[in-house]
Amino acid sequence: MSAAKALEGQPAPDFSLDSSSGTVRLADCRGKAVVLYFFPRADTPGCTTETCAFRDLQADFEAANALIFGISRDTVEDQQKFAEKYHVPFPLLADPTLGACEAYGVWVEKTMYGKKSMGIERTTFLIGPDGLIQKVYPRVKVDQHAEAVLADIRALAA
Repeated sequence: MSAAKALEGQPAPDFSLDSSSGTVRLADCRGKAVVLYFFPRADTPGCTTETCAFRDLQADFEAANALIFGISRDTVEDQQKFAEKYHVPFPLLADPTLGACEAYGVWVEKTMYGKKSMGIERTTFLIGPDGLIQKVYPRVKVDQHAEAVLADIRALAA
């Protein structure tokens, strides 16, 4: 079981991260469902597809009383450029010190073409209004992912 998966049912680790629209503190989001999706790098193909899918469903998430936050180790400036380029209406959070990435267990050793390196494992967390992690989606495949998370939020609210 991955470190991220082990967090299911536990209180979501709090964080305070900067975005181009200000500082976001998870504890301030109580009372709403929260979707935290960790992605490897702004403005890369998979990350763009994933972010645009959440963007396209943002009104549906809002109607379900849910907030969306994307997190990567990019700088606030890089996140802002990414958000502006693709008209992302929710905050993209900068975690250059990896505090949130490590707290959520998504900063892991990865292997690509036989070479090992550290990086963010694409993972999404669904946090309930009570601050508990309801579901972890490890090693996300971006196709249809945002739709699946939305369906789970709707089920949580039912």
